[in-house]
Amino acid sequence: MATPRRRPLIMGNWKMNLGPAEAEKLVDELLAILPPEPQADIAVAPTFIAIGPVCRRLAATRAILPGAQNMHWEDHGALTGEIAPPMLAEAGVRLVILGHSERRAIFGETDDMVGRKVAAAYRHKLIPVLCVGEQETERDTGATLEVVGRQVRAGLEAGGPPSDGDLVLAYEPVWAIGTGRTPTTPEIQEVHRFIRDEVAAIAGQATADATRILYGGSMNPKNSAGILALPDVDGGLVGGAALDPAGFLTIILSATA
Repeated sequence: MATPRRRPLIMGNWKMNLGPAEAEKLVDELLAILPPEPQADIAVAPTFIAIGPVCRRLAATRAILPGAQNMHWEDHGALTGEIAPPMLAEAGVRLVILGHSERRAIFGETDDMVGRKVAAAYRHKLIPVLCVGEQETERDTGATLEVVGRQVRAGLEAGGPPSDGDLVLAYEPVWAIGTGRTPTTPEIQEVHRFIRDEVAAIAGQATADATRILYGGSMNPKNSAGILALPDVDGGLVGGAALDPAGFLTIILSATA
Protein backbone atom coordinates (compact mmCIF):
# COMPACT_ATOMS: atom_id res chain seq x y z
CA MET A 1 0.00 0.00 0.00
CA ALA A 2 1.33 3.44 -0.93
CA THR A 3 2.38 5.79 1.88
CA PRO A 4 0.00 8.79 2.22
CA ARG A 5 1.53 12.06 1.06
CA ARG A 6 3.00 14.02 3.98
CA ARG A 7 1.64 17.53 4.54
CA PRO A 8 4.16 19.92 2.99
CA LEU A 9 6.15 22.37 5.10
CA ILE A 10 7.51 25.57 3.58
CA MET A 11 9.89 27.37 5.97
CA GLY A 12 11.47 30.74 5.35
CA ASN A 13 14.96 31.21 6.74
CA TRP A 14 15.41 34.98 6.92
CA LYS A 15 19.08 34.64 7.93
CA MET A 16 20.75 37.92 9.04
CA ASN A 17 18.02 40.13 7.60
CA LEU A 18 15.17 42.24 9.01
CA GLY A 19 15.07 43.86 12.41
CA PRO A 20 11.94 43.71 14.58
CA ALA A 21 9.92 46.33 12.70
CA GLU A 22 10.77 44.94 9.25
CA ALA A 23 10.10 41.38 10.42
CA GLU A 24 6.64 42.31 11.73
CA LYS A 25 5.91 44.09 8.45
CA LEU A 26 6.84 41.00 6.43
CA VAL A 27 4.67 38.79 8.65
CA ASP A 28 1.73 41.13 8.14
CA GLU A 29 2.27 41.11 4.37
CA LEU A 30 2.33 37.30 4.35
CA LEU A 31 -0.79 36.98 6.49
CA ALA A 32 -2.61 39.36 4.17
CA ILE A 33 -2.00 37.26 1.06
CA LEU A 34 -2.14 33.69 2.38
CA PRO A 35 -5.21 31.66 1.40
CA PRO A 36 -7.69 31.12 4.28
CA GLU A 37 -6.80 27.44 4.66
CA PRO A 38 -3.36 26.77 3.16
CA GLN A 39 -2.74 23.17 2.19
CA ALA A 40 0.78 23.35 3.59
CA ASP A 41 2.35 24.21 6.94
CA ILE A 42 4.20 27.52 6.80
CA ALA A 43 6.99 28.66 9.10
CA VAL A 44 9.42 31.56 9.31
CA ALA A 45 12.72 31.88 11.17
CA PRO A 46 13.57 35.53 11.92
CA THR A 47 16.70 36.90 13.55
CA PHE A 48 16.96 36.41 17.30
CA ILE A 49 16.19 40.09 17.98
CA ALA A 50 12.94 39.79 15.99
CA ILE A 51 11.73 36.50 17.47
CA GLY A 52 9.76 38.14 20.30
CA PRO A 53 7.79 40.52 18.10
CA VAL A 54 7.17 37.85 15.44
CA CYS A 55 6.00 35.28 18.00
CA ARG A 56 3.64 37.81 19.58
CA ARG A 57 2.27 38.75 16.16
CA LEU A 58 1.67 35.09 15.29
CA ALA A 59 0.22 34.06 18.66
CA ALA A 60 -3.32 34.81 17.52
CA THR A 61 -3.08 32.78 14.32
CA ARG A 62 -2.07 29.28 13.33
CA ALA A 63 -1.39 30.29 9.76
CA ILE A 64 2.39 30.63 10.26
CA LEU A 65 4.59 28.79 12.76
CA PRO A 66 7.42 30.77 14.38
CA GLY A 67 10.90 29.30 14.15
CA ALA A 68 14.48 30.12 15.10
CA GLN A 69 17.69 29.89 13.12
CA ASN A 70 19.91 28.28 15.75
CA MET A 71 20.36 27.64 19.47
CA HIS A 72 22.87 26.25 21.96
CA TRP A 73 22.41 22.86 23.58
CA GLU A 74 22.82 24.09 27.18
CA ASP A 75 19.87 25.48 29.13
CA HIS A 76 21.90 28.33 30.67
CA GLY A 77 25.46 29.29 31.50
CA ALA A 78 28.44 31.53 30.77
CA LEU A 79 28.02 31.35 27.00
CA THR A 80 28.14 34.92 25.78
CA GLY A 81 26.08 35.57 22.68
CA GLU A 82 24.23 32.24 22.71
CA ILE A 83 20.50 31.50 22.97
CA ALA A 84 19.21 28.64 25.14
CA PRO A 85 16.43 26.21 24.16
CA PRO A 86 14.10 27.18 27.04
CA MET A 87 14.40 30.83 25.99
CA LEU A 88 13.09 29.95 22.54
CA ALA A 89 10.31 27.80 23.97
CA GLU A 90 9.24 30.60 26.34
CA ALA A 91 9.13 33.08 23.44
CA GLY A 92 6.76 30.78 21.55
CA VAL A 93 9.12 29.26 18.99
CA ARG A 94 7.92 25.95 17.55
CA LEU A 95 10.75 24.89 15.21
CA VAL A 96 14.50 25.50 15.23
CA ILE A 97 16.96 25.15 12.35
CA LEU A 98 20.02 23.17 13.43
CA GLY A 99 23.24 22.38 11.60
CA HIS A 100 22.68 24.81 8.73
CA SER A 101 25.61 24.71 6.32
CA GLU A 102 26.54 28.30 7.18
CA ARG A 103 26.78 27.32 10.85
CA ARG A 104 28.95 24.34 9.97
CA ALA A 105 31.21 26.08 7.44
CA ILE A 106 31.54 29.60 8.86
CA PHE A 107 31.20 28.98 12.61
CA GLY A 108 32.81 25.55 12.80
CA GLU A 109 29.89 23.53 14.13
CA THR A 110 30.68 19.83 14.16
CA ASP A 111 28.41 16.81 13.79
CA ASP A 112 28.73 16.26 17.55
CA MET A 113 27.62 19.81 18.34
CA VAL A 114 24.64 19.53 16.01
CA GLY A 115 23.65 16.21 17.60
CA ARG A 116 23.66 17.83 21.05
CA LYS A 117 21.41 20.58 19.76
CA VAL A 118 18.94 18.08 18.30
CA ALA A 119 18.81 16.28 21.67
CA ALA A 120 18.22 19.61 23.45
CA ALA A 121 15.40 20.46 21.04
CA TYR A 122 13.67 17.19 21.93
CA ARG A 123 14.01 17.94 25.64
CA HIS A 124 12.27 21.27 25.26
CA LYS A 125 9.53 20.13 22.85
CA LEU A 126 10.98 22.12 19.96
CA ILE A 127 10.86 20.56 16.50
CA PRO A 128 14.40 20.29 15.13
CA VAL A 129 14.94 21.08 11.47
CA LEU A 130 18.16 19.14 10.98
CA CYS A 131 20.15 20.37 7.97
CA VAL A 132 22.47 18.04 6.08
CA GLY A 133 24.34 18.41 2.82
CA GLU A 134 27.61 18.07 0.95
CA GLN A 135 30.25 20.51 -0.25
CA GLU A 136 30.94 20.80 -3.98
CA THR A 137 34.20 18.84 -3.71
CA GLU A 138 32.37 16.05 -1.87
CA ARG A 139 29.79 15.79 -4.64
CA ASP A 140 32.52 15.86 -7.31
CA THR A 141 34.30 12.94 -5.62
CA GLY A 142 31.11 10.88 -5.24
CA ALA A 143 30.95 11.28 -1.44
CA THR A 144 27.48 12.86 -1.23
CA LEU A 145 25.66 9.92 0.35
CA GLU A 146 28.55 9.15 2.70
CA VAL A 147 28.60 12.74 4.01
CA VAL A 148 24.82 13.07 4.26
CA GLY A 149 24.47 9.69 5.95
CA ARG A 150 27.10 10.62 8.56
CA GLN A 151 25.37 13.91 9.30
CA VAL A 152 21.94 12.28 9.62
CA ARG A 153 23.22 9.61 12.00
CA ALA A 154 25.21 12.08 14.13
CA GLY A 155 22.27 14.44 14.32
CA LEU A 156 19.69 11.85 15.33
CA GLU A 157 21.49 9.27 17.41
CA ALA A 158 22.57 11.80 20.05
CA GLY A 159 18.96 12.55 20.90
CA GLY A 160 17.64 9.03 20.71
CA PRO A 161 15.23 7.82 18.04
CA PRO A 162 12.73 10.52 17.11
CA SER A 163 9.00 9.98 17.38
CA ASP A 164 6.46 10.54 14.62
CA GLY A 165 5.93 14.17 13.77
CA ASP A 166 8.66 15.74 15.92
CA LEU A 167 11.43 15.79 13.35
CA VAL A 168 12.11 17.63 10.11
CA LEU A 169 15.21 17.22 7.96
CA ALA A 170 16.45 19.55 5.25
CA TYR A 171 18.79 18.51 2.47
CA GLU A 172 20.82 21.51 1.39
CA PRO A 173 23.66 20.86 -1.05
CA VAL A 174 26.10 23.51 0.14
CA TRP A 175 27.28 24.36 -3.35
CA ALA A 176 23.70 25.26 -4.38
CA ILE A 177 22.86 27.67 -1.54
CA GLY A 178 22.62 31.24 -2.75
CA THR A 179 24.22 30.40 -6.10
CA GLY A 180 21.12 29.87 -8.20
CA ARG A 181 22.41 26.39 -9.06
CA THR A 182 20.45 23.29 -8.12
CA PRO A 183 21.01 19.57 -8.54
CA THR A 184 18.85 17.80 -11.10
CA THR A 185 15.51 16.52 -9.84
CA PRO A 186 16.71 12.87 -10.03
CA GLU A 187 19.72 13.82 -7.90
CA ILE A 188 17.50 15.56 -5.34
CA GLN A 189 15.13 12.59 -5.17
CA GLU A 190 18.04 10.16 -4.77
CA VAL A 191 19.37 11.99 -1.71
CA HIS A 192 15.94 12.49 -0.15
CA ARG A 193 15.16 8.79 -0.55
CA PHE A 194 18.52 7.95 0.99
CA ILE A 195 17.83 10.23 3.96
CA ARG A 196 14.45 8.56 4.53
CA ASP A 197 16.12 5.15 4.49
CA GLU A 198 18.66 6.37 7.06
CA VAL A 199 15.86 7.59 9.35
CA ALA A 200 14.15 4.21 8.95
CA ALA A 201 17.35 2.43 10.00
CA ILE A 202 17.57 4.58 13.14
CA ALA A 203 13.94 5.02 14.17
CA GLY A 204 11.87 2.55 12.14
CA GLN A 205 9.91 2.75 8.91
CA ALA A 206 6.79 4.32 10.45
CA THR A 207 8.79 7.28 11.72
CA ALA A 208 10.64 7.57 8.42
CA ASP A 209 7.35 7.59 6.51
CA ALA A 210 6.03 10.41 8.74
CA THR A 211 9.21 12.50 8.67
CA ARG A 212 9.20 15.53 6.41
CA ILE A 213 12.37 16.07 4.38
CA LEU A 214 12.71 19.55 2.92
CA TYR A 215 14.89 20.71 0.05
CA GLY A 216 17.04 23.74 0.83
CA GLY A 217 19.35 24.70 -2.03
CA SER A 218 18.33 27.88 -3.87
CA MET A 219 14.63 27.01 -4.09
CA ASN A 220 12.75 29.82 -5.80
CA PRO A 221 9.39 30.46 -7.51
CA LYS A 222 10.72 29.24 -10.86
CA ASN A 223 12.05 25.83 -9.76
CA SER A 224 9.89 25.02 -6.73
CA ALA A 225 7.07 23.18 -8.53
CA GLY A 226 9.35 20.61 -10.14
CA ILE A 227 11.27 19.99 -6.93
CA LEU A 228 8.20 19.81 -4.68
CA ALA A 229 6.54 17.27 -6.99
CA LEU A 230 9.21 14.68 -6.15
CA PRO A 231 7.86 11.82 -3.99
CA ASP A 232 10.36 12.23 -1.13
CA VAL A 233 10.47 16.02 -1.08
CA ASP A 234 8.04 17.30 1.54
CA GLY A 235 8.63 21.02 1.36
CA GLY A 236 11.33 23.63 1.24
CA LEU A 237 13.75 25.51 3.47
CA VAL A 238 13.75 28.79 1.58
CA GLY A 239 16.38 31.52 1.95
CA GLY A 240 16.42 34.67 -0.15
CA ALA A 241 13.10 33.97 -1.87
CA ALA A 242 11.37 33.96 1.54
CA LEU A 243 12.00 37.70 1.90
CA ASP A 244 9.63 38.44 -0.99
CA PRO A 245 6.00 37.82 0.04
CA ALA A 246 4.72 37.21 -3.49
CA GLY A 247 7.56 34.86 -4.38
CA PHE A 248 7.23 32.98 -1.09
CA LEU A 249 3.50 32.58 -1.72
CA THR A 250 4.23 31.13 -5.15
CA ILE A 251 6.45 28.49 -3.54
CA ILE A 252 3.78 27.72 -0.93
CA LEU A 253 1.11 27.27 -3.58
CA SER A 254 3.40 25.11 -5.73
CA ALA A 255 3.77 22.71 -2.79
CA THR A 256 0.11 21.78 -3.05
CA ALA A 257 -0.43 21.94 -6.81
